[in-house]
Amino acid sequence: MTPSLDGRSFAAVGDTVEGEVGEGTVFAYHENDGEIWAHYSGGAVRRGYLVGTRAGDRLDFRYSQLNARGETSSGHCVSSVSQLADGRLRMDETWEWESRPGAGTSAVEEIT
Repeated sequence: MTPSLDGRSFAAVGDTVEGEVGEGTVFAYHENDGEIWAHYSGGAVRRGYLVGTRAGDRLDFRYSQLNARGETSSGHCVSSVSQLADGRLRMDETWEWESRPGAGTSAVEEIT
């Protein structure tokens, strides 16, 4: 299993089609005993929160966010955590909106 996410910050690798998270979005993660949570903002996201669980290198969480236009939305995401050659962590994500149409894939990498 890769190291804990607790206290680590991540940034989107690129903009996502059908999503609002982009290169300007930064996530601050916390982890304790199989629970994960984070807050995030930047780019098209004014404020976002996620909460879920971790089993090994798999995350399963729900997210809720407020975008720059003042609209709220929520969804579900499953992520796979891996370690890059330089020691930083990466999460490859498959997500879907639950409050509106749309789904996709994205990635975030640890900011050092």
